[in-house]
Amino acid sequence: MAYEFKLPDLGEGLTESEIARWLVEEGQEIAEDDPLVEIATAKTTVEIPSPAGGLVSRIPAPAGEGGPVGTGLVVVAP
Repeated sequence: MAYEFKLPDLGEGLTESEIARWLVEEGQEIAEDDPLVEIATAKTTVEIPSPAGGLVSRIPAPAGEGGPVGTGLVVVAP
């Protein structure tokens, strides 16, 4: 079953962020904890690791876009 990774709560009262840079691309095989995406907030930029391994099957949002916590970021198929 595919895993949809959603924008996590980065704490510090921040409710929105922006995708600064993707570190993977669709069709790429990744392992759990591989660097996945850089997320920019009003206070910092952080690198988010992949919560699951598999094939990156869909990246619905390009770099430069963002949204509230819980927005779908990427789908990883086992």
